[in-house]
Amino acid sequence: MKLEISASLNYRLPEPVDLMLQVEAANGGGQRVQRASLDLGAPEYMARVPAAAGVCEPVWLRAEGALRAEYRATVAVERPHADLAALAEMPLHRLPAEAIPYLNESRYCPSNKFHAFVERRFGEFEGGAKIARMRDWIESRFTYVAGTSDVDTGALDSFVERRGVCRDYAHVMIALARAAHIPARMASVYALGVEPMDFHAVAEVYLAGDWRMVDATGMTRPDECARICAGRDAADIAFLTAYREIQLVEQKVTVERA
Repeated sequence: MKLEISASLNYRLPEPVDLMLQVEAANGGGQRVQRASLDLGAPEYMARVPAAAGVCEPVWLRAEGALRAEYRATVAVERPHADLAALAEMPLHRLPAEAIPYLNESRYCPSNKFHAFVERRFGEFEGGAKIARMRDWIESRFTYVAGTSDVDTGALDSFVERRGVCRDYAHVMIALARAAHIPARMASVYALGVEPMDFHAVAEVYLAGDWRMVDATGMTRPDECARICAGRDAADIAFLTAYREIQLVEQKVTVERA
């Protein structure tokens, strides 16, 4: 499947600001970027630095007055829609080095607090079957409500309140998977079917020797997503991080079949 992607960001910068931008679709991992352009105007400073997860290349900027970013891309998604329940869990001692950090707690995913629940609710299942049950449990019991979470909301808050947006669903999915000793991370994606259309967040779990996308909102599928970047949780995958106050003027994301 090919996706036509566009993202337009317009922010007002009251003073000189350092920013990190992560909006470009990654090349590899089940997808190929066939065409792409990124127009950032004329910032005071711009540099690319490889991300820690090795999935993307964040753009560091320093700008004043305004940030106007226009991204366009055509991405061929070759990621199969795998049956999660049929995927095997890897023994911990056989995990590759890249997956090991994603067994641990992170800022928004205090997985150690979920061990008892995971054992009680999903203990009879293994590997992908366990992940599929977790995904279905979250989708059936949570309500997608915009504006009910903020930058301080973590997986435990969302678990208690049973509501949130895509990042909250993903945080709970990641926390449950890690509590079951299955590596899990968070990915930002461009995805078909997202309502309202915006940057989207999904979980990725390490099963059968590869990272598998899991969208607990049920809005999209792995073969309909183009990954942007990946990290421990929302702190690592924000499309825009500003190190001083900035003001949103307008933002628009569109994803269509090519």
